[in-house]
Amino acid sequence: MSIHLLKGSDEVLLGEAASALVREVLGDRNRGEVLEQFRGDDYTLDLIVAACTTVSMFGDRMIVARNMGRFNAADVTDLAVALAEVADATDVVLVWDKPVTPGTRSSSVPKKLADAVKSAGGDIRSSDAPGGKARSGWTGDRIESSGVKLTPAARRLIEDSIGDDVSRLGGLLDVLAGAGEGVGTLDVSDVEPHLGEAGGVPPWELTDAIDKGNTADAVVKAQRMMKAGRRHPLQVMSTLQTHYERMLRLDGAGVATEKDAAALLGMKGSTFPAKKAMQQADRLGSAGIFSAIALLAKADVDLRGATALPPETVIELLVARLAARSGGGRSRRGR
Repeated sequence: MSIHLLKGSDEVLLGEAASALVREVLGDRNRGEVLEQFRGDDYTLDLIVAACTTVSMFGDRMIVARNMGRFNAADVTDLAVALAEVADATDVVLVWDKPVTPGTRSSSVPKKLADAVKSAGGDIRSSDAPGGKARSGWTGDRIESSGVKLTPAARRLIEDSIGDDVSRLGGLLDVLAGAGEGVGTLDVSDVEPHLGEAGGVPPWELTDAIDKGNTADAVVKAQRMMKAGRRHPLQVMSTLQTHYERMLRLDGAGVATEKDAAALLGMKGSTFPAKKAMQQADRLGSAGIFSAIALLAKADVDLRGATALPPETVIELLVARLAARSGGGRSRRGR
């Protein structure tokens, strides 16, 4: 007997993870003989409760409930109790994905259900991809498990092109698996035709490119955030304002360590962002930071109607100017 609860914010990744989990739990058993699946918006939870607590006449039973996002805390009360009484030789997979009917309200996993799964010895999994630096490792694991053989350059190209749009990875790997039949290891030229439009990127990739003084890369990162990443220019502006406001607060504050910098900035968890802000503030110096703040102020006014330029163009020009004024690796303090 096993109990699993699967959740996630990306519907594509959640669907892929649900299929993988069903295959994992099913093992080499006959799907037609063992699997009892409930999906859509019509079934009621009393059917799941009955299936969980009734001993099957045919031995093993695997119950899969999909589209559970339409249920709330009150709805799952009986199910939460039933999870402590799941019949022998019964596996339960609960997938908290959205309802099928458009416009139907979806809720988060009720705490009482999550607690019941844990109390019954079950596990709770998330299909979401990790953020930050861990994203590359997650992508690499997916590529490895797909069986698609890629050169290091082709793998880097895929990671860079997909960016934040990780839900595209599964479909892309399926396509490349077909393209790679009889070819062996795929190189950049084999992968490029299948990539499509570059995906969005996380904000730190934009600010890193600016800090390095890489104007062309910074502009591309900003474009990807606004297009594929679907971030409004004002959201990109907010990212940039936060980035330079951190430097402004650190400038002249006399902090000597990244831990002190993080405390001053009110950061919780990793102190690495504080370290980067310290380093860039030192490179730019007071004059460089004030110049960047002035550019941000002007662009903010332009975004609110002071110019006839499209908002996306305002952001691109701002990013290019900030990158051009970046200290790169050269300290400007005291100049």
